[in-house]
Amino acid sequence: MDDRYERKESKSGQPMFNLKASNGQVIGTSETYSSAASRDNGIESVKKCA
Repeated sequence: MDDRYERKESKSGQPMFNLKASNGQVIGTSETYSSAASRDNGIESVKKCA
């Protein structure tokens, strides 16, 4: 479910994402990425492995 991945930027401005449970609670936070495309690839990787 793509809507559970909250695409954000870290305080330093780097792309990252949070994974949320069905109740909206954050259950995972990614590393920071060098680009939005890299972040999106990270999301796709989590989807495949989860």
